[in-house]
Amino acid sequence: MNKGFNLKVASTIALLFCFWVSFSQKKAIEKPNIILIIADDAGWNDVGFNGSEIQTPNIDKLAKNGVILNRFYVSPTCSPSRASLLTGRPSSRMGIVAPISDKSTLKLPDSIPTLPQLLHQNNYETALFGKWHLGLQPSSGPKAYGFDYSYGFLHGQIDQYTHKYKNGDKSWYRNGEFIQEEGHTTDLITKEALQWLSKKRDVKKKFFLQLAYSAPHFPLQEEQKWKDPYMNSIKNSSRRDYAAAMSHLDSSIGIILEKLKQENLDKNTLIVFMSDNGAMEDWDSKNEYNGVHPSNDRLGDNTPLRDWKTSNYEGAIRVPCVFYWKGQLVHYKNEGYISIIDILPTFLFLAGDKKLPKTVEGKNAWSIISEHDPDSYKDLEIPNQEIYVRGHLQESLIQKPWKIIRTRHLAIPADYELYNIEKDPSEKNNVILQNQVLAEKMKIALENQFKKDAKEVNLNGIK
Repeated sequence: MNKGFNLKVASTIALLFCFWVSFSQKKAIEKPNIILIIADDAGWNDVGFNGSEIQTPNIDKLAKNGVILNRFYVSPTCSPSRASLLTGRPSSRMGIVAPISDKSTLKLPDSIPTLPQLLHQNNYETALFGKWHLGLQPSSGPKAYGFDYSYGFLHGQIDQYTHKYKNGDKSWYRNGEFIQEEGHTTDLITKEALQWLSKKRDVKKKFFLQLAYSAPHFPLQEEQKWKDPYMNSIKNSSRRDYAAAMSHLDSSIGIILEKLKQENLDKNTLIVFMSDNGAMEDWDSKNEYNGVHPSNDRLGDNTPLRDWKTSNYEGAIRVPCVFYWKGQLVHYKNEGYISIIDILPTFLFLAGDKKLPKTVEGKNAWSIISEHDPDSYKDLEIPNQEIYVRGHLQESLIQKPWKIIRTRHLAIPADYELYNIEKDPSEKNNVILQNQVLAEKMKIALENQFKKDAKEVNLNGIK
């Protein structure tokens, strides 16, 4: 009898355990709304939580209550980062290694499944407000790639009030039609997003909202009220204007957060803040906008990271990033190496998608982000993580804790640099001569990645 009783007890316990596991799994993957906020050219030291003199209380609040991704990597410039974000693969695979500009007909390929298209399969509604930069005509705008609703500007940079590109081209649109509106870009993007959240979305569906601001990208055209807090603390007028743009952006994020509370959406919405690339050092405006805007001798701050936007050094490709989900994520600083191509599979996992397209090269990083043990000396890492980034004339490969950079030249052999970015985050000490065996292995790994890139960007080969 005891034996039969024990079997019954064991069976009951096993059944309860299975039920608990099933319940826990369902709870863990409950589909959230997702809001992805992208700053344009915000540097590592341009947010308060990284020690900046710029006041960003709303971004800092997300960081204080969420997970700070301390090693989050993007591309050196705008279009490549956005292409990688929406496809889950290095942008160089699609021939996008620099900003899409002027009269270019280059666009995001329409043969590759995109994040909004894949989210549709999981019954999500999708919207984009702000910067697109993956096709300069409405026909190659967000609607063609799966966004149900879109509003903002198609080009990489615009006048904040006329909303025109630097050569005078139209850029401001709503749902595939060019429009004219009055107002500052930051305010208009925020206003449209608020209206969509409260009046235009399908309340029966989960949503993915990509909120891509123009700030703090030049031209810097901010009202005095945004400059006033920095009149004494920041002496350089260009840097002060840049700080004003960041404050304006941060204030708008605060307005969005308040709207989520009003609509009772704050409890089940994952909010991600990031920059598309590192900051620029300065801007010479003489050949843009007919010279009506002053040049800037100082813009962002990537301290203590090396160099500026367009390079493959840390200052260009390692950017501020925060994941915040009320009641789901605990606050801590994540030291895992995570790439922008990992965003798509991570979001799809949360949306309930079990199978990724073959085109996706990124990895689901949700467990790396969410499963934090404060008593552990080490957080989870993505297994065999290799981060490949290709820019204008450089490409880099990261295999923790090492990073190799190759600089190409037209007529002479390429230069290689090797850094231990754990010990030397400022990349001051090129240690390639002291680690030649390792360097050779990483050169081969880098070349293997390079060979996978689109043929049109590899035509000239490399010296």
